[in-house]
Amino acid sequence: MLVTIALMVATNFTALGQQTAQNTAKAELSVEVDPSTFVFRGYGVHIRYKPKNCNHLLLGVGAYAMDMPKMLIDMNSNNKNKGWAVRINNAVGLFAEHHFSEVNKKWFVGLQAGVQQFKISNDFETDNQKFTNGLALVYGGYTWQPWQSGFYIKPWAGVGYTSKISGSSSLGTKKYDIAPITMFATLHLGYTF
Repeated sequence: MLVTIALMVATNFTALGQQTAQNTAKAELSVEVDPSTFVFRGYGVHIRYKPKNCNHLLLGVGAYAMDMPKMLIDMNSNNKNKGWAVRINNAVGLFAEHHFSEVNKKWFVGLQAGVQQFKISNDFETDNQKFTNGLALVYGGYTWQPWQSGFYIKPWAGVGYTSKISGSSSLGTKKYDIAPITMFATLHLGYTF
């Protein structure tokens, strides 16, 4: 299913290269923040770039960190109520989005590839541990511009595959289970210059 969605998005990105006459001529830069990361003692800052002559493609890079809410930890039944505290210590992601109307307006789909360093601790162990995961995520959402300005609100959700690439997810006698399938939803606030 993820492969099919990724192929559909890739096909749309390829078709974008063939559109030139009806596209705007200037490149645009956007900055987005994820307010939820700040609520969970972290940060989330993203830079997005719309290439010249392309109304539908948005490319970007982002960096983020946060304490994982208990609800997200407990989504994996192997970790539920077992004393885990999890933090994304730092992460970097690359993004590519196809906006069906035009960039930063209405519906979009996207792909994210990233690397996330996690720090885990457990109520029943005295130490902590770090490990690094790779992430591939397919997502979709909606961008709403409430005023005639560059400001926009962008809720989105996605499903992805993650796998440990370094470090250990064991802590003493406990093992933090890394589910290969991950889900995530959030809201970004952005501004296009």
